[in-house]
Formats: sequence, structure tokens, C-alpha cells
Amino acid sequence: MLNNLSEQVRECLRHAEGCAQRAAAQADPKLKQDFLQLERKWLSLARSFQLTERLTDFSGEAQRQADRLPKR
Repeated sequence: MLNNLSEQVRECLRHAEGCAQRAAAQADPKLKQDFLQLERKWLSLARSFQLTERLTDFSGEAQRQADRLPKR
């Protein structure tokens, strides 16, 4: 699965994983929550990149299909 992801998405997921690990290692509940919140933000950013990439792919394919239509 990770092989099909862009470098931007992989980087966000690495940061999210690091935050999750740091949260798990925290004894202070406030710090734990802060790291978990950062993890969620990194995951949200990764999803945003994925959505943008999918929309770009879709738009490009739609344009290629339109270019194949006979011109009037």
C-alpha cells in the first residue's frame, strides 16, 4: 500500500506514526493528548494530499477523454 503513495503522503504518515509513538511513551496526559492531536492533524493532511492527487488524476483523465472526442 505505501508503495502507491506519493512522497508527501508518506512523509505525513511518518510524522503521524512518530506522534503516535511519542503519545504512547508519555506519562503526562496533557502531552499525550497533544501528540495524539498532532497525529490526527498529520493524518488529515495526508488525506488532503491524497484527495488532491485523486482529483488531479481524475481531471487529467477527463481532459484526455475530452481531447479524444471529435471536434465540431
